[in-house]
Amino acid sequence: MKKDKEKVIDEVWTEERVRSFLQVRSHDGTDADFHRLLKAYQSMRAEDFADFVGFFVEEGYRLDATDREGRSVLDIVSEHRHGKPYADILRAAGAGKTGTDAPA
Repeated sequence: MKKDKEKVIDEVWTEERVRSFLQVRSHDGTDADFHRLLKAYQSMRAEDFADFVGFFVEEGYRLDATDREGRSVLDIVSEHRHGKPYADILRAAGAGKTGTDAPA
């Protein structure tokens, strides 16, 4: 049986594609800024995520937006084994200044 989808490695992310994540909308009432940032983290390599975070901040979105449990994307990323580069990107952009992030 053939797989439905093959995993794509080193996919090219154009600026337009990275920026398209600024349009991502929450469909369950989750804070829109949190949802956009989380989806970008889940979908992008660190280099592309760094570009996205720049665009995200430029548009005035909130890096410390939280989910329904009060967790920011930085809180979540900081718990992931491979999340350090992403957490570093978020911190460099100003996330965690409100004291909501977990220790690295």
